[in-house]
Amino acid sequence: MNRLKARYQAEIKDALVKEFDIKNPMLIPALEKVVISVGAGDDGKDSKILQNIVDTISLISGQKAQVKNAKKSVAGFKVREGYPVGVKVTIRNEQMYAFLDKLISVALPRVKDFRGLPRTGFDGRANYNFGLTEQLMFPEVLFDNVLKTHGMNITIVTTAANDKQAFKLLELVGIPFAKGK
Repeated sequence: MNRLKARYQAEIKDALVKEFDIKNPMLIPALEKVVISVGAGDDGKDSKILQNIVDTISLISGQKAQVKNAKKSVAGFKVREGYPVGVKVTIRNEQMYAFLDKLISVALPRVKDFRGLPRTGFDGRANYNFGLTEQLMFPEVLFDNVLKTHGMNITIVTTAANDKQAFKLLELVGIPFAKGK
């Protein structure tokens, strides 16, 4: 069992029950899934760069990433229906805990001048979103294998009832939030 999952089972669940006075064990906030997505933009037209993005995200997440195609044509963006526009992977269970552990303890500390993740990334439904500007902070990604640096959006989906519970859950898990508001 991953050390983050073991810590959740042993410590974090009890702390959440005490803080929010939860009577029903099914209502204890938990991590449900993590979604990593990359918008390809103009790079979607270049199959080599798109494949490099897929390989990088697959390497980071430990699971095969999918190319996502446009659902409808938008002339203003020069996109036709069926064109590749991004890459996405959804990770759950053991791989999710392994990814979050790696993100918290290895990748984020490698970011230059890192002051914490913004506290404003909650969406009102107890999910947290934040973006990373490049993929080179992950130890699996080798600079020589990267054709073009790209950012990514990471969404952490929880089963919490509200943003306050989700914030406390993520704080106890170890997500480094910025100080202040």
